[in-house]
Amino acid sequence: MVAAGHALTAQAGADVLRRGGNAVDATIAALAMACVCEPVLCSPGGGGFAMVRNGARGEVRLLDFFPHTPLAKRVPEGTGVRTIHADFGTATQEFRIGPATAATPGFAAGLEALRRFGATGTLEELFRPAVKTARVGVVVTPAQHFLATVIRPILVDEDDARALFAPGGEVVPAGERFANPDLADALELLARQRPGDGAVDRAIVTSQVPAGHLRHEDLAAYRVLERTPLSVEVGGATVHLNPPPAASGELIAHSLSGLGSWDPPGLAEAFTATDRARLIDPVHLRQRGTTHVSAIDRGGTACAVTTSNGEGNGQLVNPFGFMLNNILGEDDVNPLGPAAWPTDVRLSSGMCPALVEWPDGRVVALGSGGSNRIRTAISQVVAH
Repeated sequence: MVAAGHALTAQAGADVLRRGGNAVDATIAALAMACVCEPVLCSPGGGGFAMVRNGARGEVRLLDFFPHTPLAKRVPEGTGVRTIHADFGTATQEFRIGPATAATPGFAAGLEALRRFGATGTLEELFRPAVKTARVGVVVTPAQHFLATVIRPILVDEDDARALFAPGGEVVPAGERFANPDLADALELLARQRPGDGAVDRAIVTSQVPAGHLRHEDLAAYRVLERTPLSVEVGGATVHLNPPPAASGELIAHSLSGLGSWDPPGLAEAFTATDRARLIDPVHLRQRGTTHVSAIDRGGTACAVTTSNGEGNGQLVNPFGFMLNNILGEDDVNPLGPAAWPTDVRLSSGMCPALVEWPDGRVVALGSGGSNRIRTAISQVVAH
């Protein structure tokens, strides 16, 4: 079983399962495809979290491959940052983009860590459907068109990005085909290279000159962090949540522990109590540009992965057809602002891929995009 935010993302994972791959294989294939058909939400320039259960051993681990702050501040304050305004129809929102808003991406390293954790296929095999799809193109869905329209100022801020995402001056409309052969090249190279060392990483470093903070040392030093999940007992089941430094797991655990009942009044009371407890400043609870993949195989291996690219920093990594994240410009994740972040730390997040296990062997894999709704969405599904 596979669940995802786009039909082609889910299809890529399902096809792997049908060919005999496991849930980890399916998730890797789906995430590669998400970069192609959900480019506003998923990118090799971003990162995320994976909650993984090994079906044979019953072991559950959290892999943290979220963006990491640069090792040093390499450009003067205020350089490489610009402000745009996104139009949501009923309101506008300010975003900060530019080379200096990019933190060290963990996406490629995260997928390699997933492969080592329990995949049966190689990254080249698992990326192949995404590579093919990027070359022939995908038909833009109404949902993806809406997202692109909202952040249009980011997608058209520079000439290269405009030529890719809005070749006629406007973002590619729903129903038309969007191809990205440069991204196909990137995925082929990422499948073969060692994270932190290769043509794609060299292009990332080049894109950061002269106004970004990332250098070769940042990419080479990046590590996927393996953590013990935050696990709580709820209604006879064990719920595995994203542990600190992520904010989400502790808040969901607090809400679930305060449940008097699962009906709407009971849930509302639990959520209100969590807000009142102020375990973590609410500014840390949001993560806007997110998508999620869940997969479970017949052997009980389960994988839930949430990824983000922020909204993208407005600058293509040439010649590879993707944007780096703008995490350092996200007040939600970096409330100190794009010039005041601490160096060499793993940033917090409101994302929370989760697993639920029952003593009789039943397993649920779940997660969500949705900004500050992630916490309440997951709490309600688990409670029900």
